[in-house]
Amino acid sequence: MSNPGEADLTPITDPRQLAAWFAAGSKPRSAWKIGTEHEKFGFRRPAAERHGSDFEAPAYEPRGIKAMLEGLQAKGWAPIMDGANIIGLKRDDGSVSLEPGGQFELSGAPMADLHATRVELFDHLRDVHEVAGPLGLGFAPLGFHPIATRDQMPWMPKGRYAIMRNYMPRVGGMGLDMMLRTCTVQVNLDFGDEADMVEKLRVSLALQPLATALFANSPFREGKPSGFLTLRGRVWTDTDPDRTGIPPVAFEDGFGFERFADYVLDVPMYFIMRDGKWIDAAGVSFRAFLEGRAEKLAGHQATMGDWADHVTTVFTDVRLKRFLEMRGADAGSPAMLQAKPAFWTGLIYDDAAQKAAAALIRGWTVEEMRSLRMAVPVQALDATIRGRRLRDVALDAIAIARDGLKARGLGEEVYLAPLEEIASSGITQAQRWLQRYETAWGGDASRIFAEAEA
Repeated sequence: MSNPGEADLTPITDPRQLAAWFAAGSKPRSAWKIGTEHEKFGFRRPAAERHGSDFEAPAYEPRGIKAMLEGLQAKGWAPIMDGANIIGLKRDDGSVSLEPGGQFELSGAPMADLHATRVELFDHLRDVHEVAGPLGLGFAPLGFHPIATRDQMPWMPKGRYAIMRNYMPRVGGMGLDMMLRTCTVQVNLDFGDEADMVEKLRVSLALQPLATALFANSPFREGKPSGFLTLRGRVWTDTDPDRTGIPPVAFEDGFGFERFADYVLDVPMYFIMRDGKWIDAAGVSFRAFLEGRAEKLAGHQATMGDWADHVTTVFTDVRLKRFLEMRGADAGSPAMLQAKPAFWTGLIYDDAAQKAAAALIRGWTVEEMRSLRMAVPVQALDATIRGRRLRDVALDAIAIARDGLKARGLGEEVYLAPLEEIASSGITQAQRWLQRYETAWGGDASRIFAEAEA
């Protein structure tokens, strides 16, 4: 998403510019990198109750998210402003940003290998601890907020969130929950050319429900078991059908950059930015904007910056930008935050592994993938596809990923260990939390914060 003053102002004069924007992400293998992103919920520690209730999600201020950003700024980060409000930080090729409910996000810089992403992660967590401690705050990476109601979550002062807040209830029942009460871990990976992008996208879309199951880490809602192992996964099935899920176009004959651009043209917009201000375009397709048929945007010409911003509002399970963004997993422990990039890097950064992964999903239909996606939030690894348990598919996929990482020769396969344990036992992070809830916690879900804190 563009920050004020950073958008590409090149006018769109030819639709071919849109497909070319995606194609420009193609890179030789030697330039492929690994970018990680993860979000975490802030909470007020009991000792800090004079600033709010125990385990309350901290507001922007006082002594909340704004203070966190200012504290990290002192460690060498440059501020990102929205009007008079600091709403993020940037340094080198990385950034710290805020989700609508104050979820704190690290968008890591592109790294050459998984060991470098690990160093970046732990440097970030150390800095967060140092700043959060004096404020009486902690941060826990979980897929869905375990105790807060929607109304108890704060809203961050970012202009575009006001537009999305108004639009979301018009298109889905849980869009506001997605904005306020979910956290994810993502990995961004490169492609070589159009054909490589197509195979990578198809493999990762088909296996995204598997990742959702392996990383299931959100069993609670408002202090009680929700009936879901990944409530975050459930939320994404009822957020906005126009921009989420598994797009069938990706599996059609002839699919490529041009076909994806054509799909994105018909996804409803949220906004454009002009002169540092967000203009509400909610519900207008980019195609209508481009063709001068959008009354809300009369007088504005579409630019490549508008296109780049619009692409970031397409929330498919795997998002094609100038790289591929794997979006299907709940946030989890530091070991799981490292396992996410390891899993996907192993699957699609080695030719033999990528071909094996493509063979693993061969014959799966879009309807079967979508049915699996709907089953996973409740069943996780017990869900089935084509009569096969997802747990068994997981064992195969992780073995392929391990071989892919071994082929890189960097010793990165060590980061798959927590996934191997989950697939072997069939017990997800969520199920372990439920066991704790029923035993050691005595039915007190708030105790998850102390144990889940990163």
